[in-house]
Amino acid sequence: MLKIFEYFGFVFNFYPNEYEPIRVHVTYQNCEAVFVLTMSDGALEKVRHYPKEGANSLLKEDAETAERFIWRYSSKIVSKWIKFFVLKQPVKNMNITRKL
Repeated sequence: MLKIFEYFGFVFNFYPNEYEPIRVHVTYQNCEAVFVLTMSDGALEKVRHYPKEGANSLLKEDAETAERFIWRYSSKIVSKWIKFFVLKQPVKNMNITRKL
């Protein structure tokens, strides 16, 4: 698991054994969901999420917060994904301390 962002207790990760489409695993207060990003012409078109198998599901309001974060930081998420999965380079975690 590769931590890419932290945001007020939310932790956003890539799992290194995954593939396209872009997936971001989000954990918060012992719960986890997987967010799948659909891209079109280089722009984020859609975000959908589902519970992580074997984990507690995010509460609705927590999943909404995570999705808003993903929309706001989508270009950075995609850049980190390309850097890690395509270019095979390390990426750094960012701690975001400003509210959305």
